[in-house]
Amino acid sequence: MLPRTYGKTARLLAKHCRVVVPSLFDSHLRWDSARVLDGLLATIDALEFERVTMIGHSFGGALELEFAARNLDRVTELVFVDTLAMSREWTLAAEALHPVNLARVTSPRAAVDFIASVVTHPAELVGAAWWSFMSDRTAEIQVVANAGIRSHVLWADRDGLLSRADGEEFARALNASFSVVHSPKIGPIDHDWMFRNPTLLVSALKKLHLHALEPSQERVPK
Repeated sequence: MLPRTYGKTARLLAKHCRVVVPSLFDSHLRWDSARVLDGLLATIDALEFERVTMIGHSFGGALELEFAARNLDRVTELVFVDTLAMSREWTLAAEALHPVNLARVTSPRAAVDFIASVVTHPAELVGAAWWSFMSDRTAEIQVVANAGIRSHVLWADRDGLLSRADGEEFARALNASFSVVHSPKIGPIDHDWMFRNPTLLVSALKKLHLHALEPSQERVPK
């Protein structure tokens, strides 16, 4: 997705903390996870953040996990939202790329943004997808778990793309909390809820009592 996909969510969070939404595919270079992670670290350094709370949605969670494993001293807390977890290779591909599932969970804005990414950065997206499907995240999970970094996994009550059981296994391996998010007012929520239901997402994050969202940290951005 493009950063603007998460615009409403970011603006709500920005009432409580500083928010950065990276553009992961805006380089016109062959996909390389190490280069992207180096770019994330350079961004954090340029903004003079000593430590950050990271939120990774879907594919972004795999990057978040690898970044944390490589930079334990720069991370305060981790939140994974309906993310790529334990499954890999063709099991994960079958879940994440099922056309019926994709059609059901894709909002019009998300579809437009995804198509824009495909048109402008096709090689990078293919490379990123291959990396995410084929990467074994076991070692990174163990590093983060052993470091005792406070972690949380949030899951939509009806994720049409990724398996909840996989998310639960991921949370256990990471020593993370696991919360299924639902809303009687909205009804069943799906994989895209982080940007389709931003108010619900921010409410779920507040229940985690994240350091970045503590009342003493709250501010209204200029």
